[in-house]
Amino acid sequence: MYLWLKALHVISMVAWFAGLFYLPRLFVYHTLTHEEPGRERFKVMERKLYRGIMTPGAVLTILFGGAMMWLMGSEWLLRTPWLQIKLLLVAVLLVYHVYLGSLVKIFARDLNQRGHVFYRWLNEFPVLILVAVIILAIIKPA
Repeated sequence: MYLWLKALHVISMVAWFAGLFYLPRLFVYHTLTHEEPGRERFKVMERKLYRGIMTPGAVLTILFGGAMMWLMGSEWLLRTPWLQIKLLLVAVLLVYHVYLGSLVKIFARDLNQRGHVFYRWLNEFPVLILVAVIILAIIKPA
């Protein structure tokens, strides 16, 4: 059972991260688009990515990860500092996810005030989290 949960956790995490990487890139292109049909197309793409892929991916990642922790028990959780750090990073990632959702709403109302460079930098943030989470999950430093 544990290995099935782990596989489903990784699959949903990949879907979530695909969206976390792609949505800010859509914001870059949306910011550079000046014709109305193009802007409307980006609004649809951003909304569908956030609601249809990213958010379900995030929810499933947390559910499957939570189920694995439940199977391992609270004693195990208290004895694994690497997991505690990983959970903190996941919490940061959830804040980032919600922030991206607020940006989807801003773009939907044509209220964006930032340029493409901001979104290019914003696009790099989840890479740092992913690297740290993968190292923690694979290496499991004490």
